[in-house]
Amino acid sequence: MLRKLLSTPNDATLTLARIILAMIFFAHGSQKMFGFFGGRGVSGTIEIFQQTMGIPAPLTILAMTAEVFGALGLFLGLLSRIAASGVLVVMIVAPFANHLYPHFFMNWQGRQMGEGYEYHLLAIALIVTILVRGGGALSLDRAIASER
Repeated sequence: MLRKLLSTPNDATLTLARIILAMIFFAHGSQKMFGFFGGRGVSGTIEIFQQTMGIPAPLTILAMTAEVFGALGLFLGLLSRIAASGVLVVMIVAPFANHLYPHFFMNWQGRQMGEGYEYHLLAIALIVTILVRGGGALSLDRAIASER
């Protein structure tokens, strides 16, 4: 079972997808968890999630943890499928949280009320690729699976 979980082809495109996802999710998660990149940190994120979406603190902490630790797992290619599962849940739930994303297109120019969910669909497509194929070349998963 572990071999199946870690198996992945020597595919550089999977590595690229994995690394890009890791960078994006680490940036978003570290805004929430550490206050990096102009974020609010844990207490501010909990407060804003409760006020705007009615999401309880434990679920907010779970989302932050999935983003930060999922990003680290993706970056290293360590348990890539598990890491991808965590961030997938975040991407599936986010657009439905209190109907915050009523449009398809992102609100690049600030001309519409709310945001769009196109970003989420792109992320989901890349995440599903990692779930199905694994972390690819230059992943710890591949190195561990090769040793076994």
